[in-house]
Amino acid sequence: MFEFIRTHQRLMQLLLLILIFPSFALIGISGYQNYVSGDEALAKVGTTSISSKDFESAQANQMQQLQARMGPSFDPAVFDNPQARKELLESLIDRVVIIETAKNEHFSVSDGALREAIASIPELQVDGHFSPERYNQVLASMGVTSRDFEQGQRSELALQRVLQPVDMSVQVPQPVVDSLLKALTAERTVRLQVFDAKNYAKDIKVSDADIKDWYEQNQEKLRVPEYVNAKYLVLDEKAAMSNVPPVTEQQMRDFYKQNKSRYVRPARVELSHILIQSSPSDDAQQREAARKKAQDIADQVKANAGSFAEVARAQSQDAGSSREGGKLGWISKGMLPEQLEQAVFALKKGQVSDVVEGPQGFHVFLATNVEPETGESFDEARSKVEAEIRRQLGAERFADMASKLRDLVYENADSLDPAAQALGLKVRTAEGIARDRLLPKRQVGDNAASAGADAQMLDDARVRRDLFSSAVLTDKQNSGVIEISPDTLVVVRVDKKVDSHIQPLDQVKQIITDNLVRERSVLAAKKAGEAALAGYTKSDAKTAPNGFGDPLTISRINPQNVGPQALQAAFKPSVNALPAYQGVEGGSGYVVIRVESAGSGKVDDKLLAGFRQQLTRMWAQAEQDAVLKTLRENAKVKMLPKAEQIIQGEDKAKG
Repeated sequence: MFEFIRTHQRLMQLLLLILIFPSFALIGISGYQNYVSGDEALAKVGTTSISSKDFESAQANQMQQLQARMGPSFDPAVFDNPQARKELLESLIDRVVIIETAKNEHFSVSDGALREAIASIPELQVDGHFSPERYNQVLASMGVTSRDFEQGQRSELALQRVLQPVDMSVQVPQPVVDSLLKALTAERTVRLQVFDAKNYAKDIKVSDADIKDWYEQNQEKLRVPEYVNAKYLVLDEKAAMSNVPPVTEQQMRDFYKQNKSRYVRPARVELSHILIQSSPSDDAQQREAARKKAQDIADQVKANAGSFAEVARAQSQDAGSSREGGKLGWISKGMLPEQLEQAVFALKKGQVSDVVEGPQGFHVFLATNVEPETGESFDEARSKVEAEIRRQLGAERFADMASKLRDLVYENADSLDPAAQALGLKVRTAEGIARDRLLPKRQVGDNAASAGADAQMLDDARVRRDLFSSAVLTDKQNSGVIEISPDTLVVVRVDKKVDSHIQPLDQVKQIITDNLVRERSVLAAKKAGEAALAGYTKSDAKTAPNGFGDPLTISRINPQNVGPQALQAAFKPSVNALPAYQGVEGGSGYVVIRVESAGSGKVDDKLLAGFRQQLTRMWAQAEQDAVLKTLRENAKVKMLPKAEQIIQGEDKAKG
C-alpha cells in the first residue's frame, strides 16, 4: 500500500483535496472554531466565520506543498510575509463565498454527471478507459470508501458550478481580437539617440557639505538589516579525500585484477557454426555416424569457405542459427564450454575448424573475424586505478565522517571545535548573513559572506533559516547537519548577532558620493536630451540629424531590445505627422526617439491561434473575478480587526 501511495503522489493529493474541501461545504469553516477555545475570527462571510485556526491550518498546508515542490530552494520568508498572508486569507474568503453560494442556491450534481466526472479522472483509467479495478485499488490504498469519495466529489462538482458556467460562456468578440492584433503588430521605423549618464559623470563635483546633507536626508536608505556573523564547518569531497590514506601497490594490483574488464576488452571471435546433433544417450554407432557427417561437412567447407553459410542453412541442425547461415555473432572468452572455447580461439580470421565435440553434438566453426585482447596493461592503467580506489575510499570516508559529524555537533551543541578537531576540519567564519540575503562587503566588512568562496552555500535558504531559528540564534546552539548537496554538508552556529542600524557617515562617504554623482549625471543627461529634443522638434529637416543610430523597425510584439518606455513613446505620434520626435528618461540617462514611418505588421496563423486562446483565458478570468466580486458583496464579506494582525504577523512578533 505504501509503495502505491509513493508512486501515485499526484493522485493522492487530488483525493486529499476532494476529501478535505467538502467538509467545509457541509458544515462551514466556522464550525471548526467551536472546537478551540478562544479561536478568534478573522473575517465573516454572511453567517460563516474564518478563524485564525483555519488560517494557520491553510498556511501550514501551503508551506508543506511549496516545500515539497521546491525542495532545497524553498525559503519560508518569501511566502510568509504580509502580501502572501493577505492573498491566502483572500483565497479562503473566496472559497467560503463559493461554498455559501452553492448552498444557498441549492446547486447539485446528478448521478450521471458524477459518474462521468469520476470516469474522466486519468489516474482511475487504464489504457484511456475507466477501470473499476483501478478505482477500487486506489480507494483501498487510501482507506477511503466509495461512498465517502463520491460524496466528496459530488460536493466539489457542485462548487465548480458556481463559476464554471462563466468560464464556459466566454467568447471574445472578433472585432476585439482584430483590434488588439492590429495594435500588437503595428510597426514603427525609429532611430534612437542615447544621452548616457556615464558620459556626464566626469564633470560632476560633490562637496563634503553635499555628502552630509544627503546623509541626513536619506539615512533610512543606508539602514543595514539585522544580520549574524557565523561560524561553520564544511564537510565535502575535498575534506574527505584529505583523510584518505595512501593507496598501496598491492591494493592497486588486486583492484586491477578484480576489475580487469573495465580496462581491457578480452579477445573475441565473430563466429559461425554448423551443428550435427548427438546426445550422450546415443549409442556408439549413432555418435560415430554424426561425427562422420560433421567431418564430411568440415572437409567440404574447408575446401570452399565461401559456401559455409549455404551449407549451414541446408545441413546445420541448430534451428536458431541455421536460418542465418550459422551466424553466432561475437563470442568472448567465458561464453562457451571450455572444449569449444579452446578450439574457437585457436582459429585465425577466415579459418574453418576441425570437427569439435560439444555437449549438444559435433560442431564445425568458421571464424569470420578475430580481435585480440585490447586495452591498458596494469602499468598503463595505474593512475586510473589509483584514482578510482581513492574515490571509493573517499566515499567511504565521507560517509563515516558525516555520521560522526552528526553525533559530534549534537553531543557538543555549544561549540564546533570538538567536531572540527575530531574530523580534521577547519572552523570557518563569515559575516553579514541576513534573514533573506547575504549583505554586501561595503555594509559588513572584508569578511562578508557574500564575497567569500562559500557565498553560494551560505546563501542557501536552509542555512539562513537555521541561523535565524530559535535554537541557533537565541539558545546559541549548533544547527543540525545541512545537506547542501549529496557530497557537501555544513553545520552553522551564530558567532554574533548585529541589530539593524544605520552606518556612520565615514563608512558610507564613498557610497553617498557615488549616489550623488549618479543622480546628477542622470539629471545632466536629461537636461542635454531635452535641449536636443526641443531643437529637433522646431526643425523641419527631413533627414535624421547627426547622433542618431541606424533605423529599427519595431512593434509591440517585437521591440528589438527597445525599452518599454521608449517603445510606448514611439507609438504616440500620429502616423500623419511623421517624422516626429519623442523623449524618455530612465535610470541610465535620456533617449530621444525619431519616429520616421509607420506600417502594419503581418499576423501568421500560429500567432493568431495562440493569441485567441490566451485572450480567451484572460477574458474568462476577468469575468470570473467580476462575478466573484459581486458574490462577495452579496455575502457581505467583512474583515475583522484580528485579520490585520495576522496579515502583519503581529501575533508572531509577540510570540
